[in-house]
Amino acid sequence: MRAVAITLLLLRTLVAQDAVPPASPRPIFEVASIKPGSFPGLPGGTIRWQTGGALRVTNMNLKELMEQAYGVFPFQISGGPEWLDSARFDINAKPDHEPKGQERTLMLQSLLADRFHLSIHRETKELPVYALVLARKDGKLGPKLTHSKEDGCTAYDPANPPARGATVCGTRMFNPSHGFLTIARLPIDSLTKTLSEVLGRTVIDKTGLTGNLDIHLEYTPDENQLAQFPSDPPTSAPPNGPSIFTALQDQLGLKLESQKGRVDILVIDRAEKPSEN
Repeated sequence: MRAVAITLLLLRTLVAQDAVPPASPRPIFEVASIKPGSFPGLPGGTIRWQTGGALRVTNMNLKELMEQAYGVFPFQISGGPEWLDSARFDINAKPDHEPKGQERTLMLQSLLADRFHLSIHRETKELPVYALVLARKDGKLGPKLTHSKEDGCTAYDPANPPARGATVCGTRMFNPSHGFLTIARLPIDSLTKTLSEVLGRTVIDKTGLTGNLDIHLEYTPDENQLAQFPSDPPTSAPPNGPSIFTALQDQLGLKLESQKGRVDILVIDRAEKPSEN
């Protein structure tokens, strides 16, 4: 299920970050079918937006769907029924028009409210966070973190797909079980979001780095970090490799400092299993 986990991670970085439902009516799917998950008892699932805006979900639980709909991490979801993590669902939904911009995530929010009777509210709590800062006083960066160059990656052209193994501009390749991360021509928040996923804690950028960056990071995940990705079993990460904290400092010239900070939390007030149809 490793590829599944990577799919979810990539999608999560792209969804809208505002977890508050808009005041105006949200767009909805014209038709939607929900059934028990195709692989009950197995972790991991996929979510795909298809041509024309159709949505296809395979074997995802409600918590994972909320992550996609509201652009939050698992540690930002509180409360909910006992089946929140265990019950899995397959969903096929079609809109009456091709959604644009944030319409896709708003339509998913509507589906969760209509079919799962999901009701939430937002709270802000003081929680442990990490601040990502420069490790050296002189501001020198590590060898695996550089500002992007024009010829440093391949621009994606759907009419002429890049060669296998090519580094595509504006992408993130992340294998959480192996401790492998490559970011090509993306801003620093691509790194902080990945670190938040790995560490189960909000990571705040305080590096002062601007513009697009190229990053390559390799580390050995510990048990707690692997637990953030139960659908992605360990592979061949070197057992004696550096921790993520050491790798950040040696390879990127950055470090994490423990602090307290205000974190947005979604609290589940109500949720019900949907009827099949």
